[in-house]
Amino acid sequence: MEFNQKEFNIRLEWGIHGVEALSPVSDVLIIIDVLSFSTSVDIATSRGAIIFPYPYKDDTAQGYAHAQNALLAGSKRSLSQTFTLSPSSLTHIPSDTSLVLPSPNGSTLSFSSEKIPTLCGCLRNASAVAEYAMTLGYQISLIPAGEKWEDGTLRVAWEDLMGAGAIISHLKGRLSPESKAALSAFKGTKDHLQQGLLACNSGKELIDRGFEQDVLLAAELNVSTNVPILTNRCYTGNAEV
Repeated sequence: MEFNQKEFNIRLEWGIHGVEALSPVSDVLIIIDVLSFSTSVDIATSRGAIIFPYPYKDDTAQGYAHAQNALLAGSKRSLSQTFTLSPSSLTHIPSDTSLVLPSPNGSTLSFSSEKIPTLCGCLRNASAVAEYAMTLGYQISLIPAGEKWEDGTLRVAWEDLMGAGAIISHLKGRLSPESKAALSAFKGTKDHLQQGLLACNSGKELIDRGFEQDVLLAAELNVSTNVPILTNRCYTGNAEV
């Protein structure tokens, strides 16, 4: 059996297997990792930065950054390092900065998407991403990244379900049951997104580490008209509909 939801044109599937299953039947992919890759990419590219996703937080990251003539973001979210996966650290990134941003979730999915137009979506740019996706084709697939348990298996993340639902609320077409579930969940929480992000597991984890501001930035709905699009393995922003 093929798990590709091909009888519908708005589809949703989680993680790397979602990329593998839906890419062959899609005109465009939308990667969603609200806390925090997608939010960071939107903020950075809206300021004119160039973001290179990279899946590994190891010694190979520095070599990859060197090959791209780019800076390497700090491997751990920090209040003292210049640029990290923390959205707050990127709010003043200079235009034309090239930055390699390692991430086990959003970056990994983006790095795996090579042959199909790929956008980076979050709550902040949900409407803009949806509108732009519809200019690229009719078959639109959303890939919420989720998080990982300690054993490396996928943990479904509430915030990514909300991000997917927010984008789907602006799409036109026949929704798969998976897409309908995300849309329904978003509609039921739309008026309380900030409270939800602060209270969900991923939000509480960041707050415990001192990064409540990152959660608040991620919870802002449709405040950005920026659309990060993946070209030659890097995200650039300000795509116009």
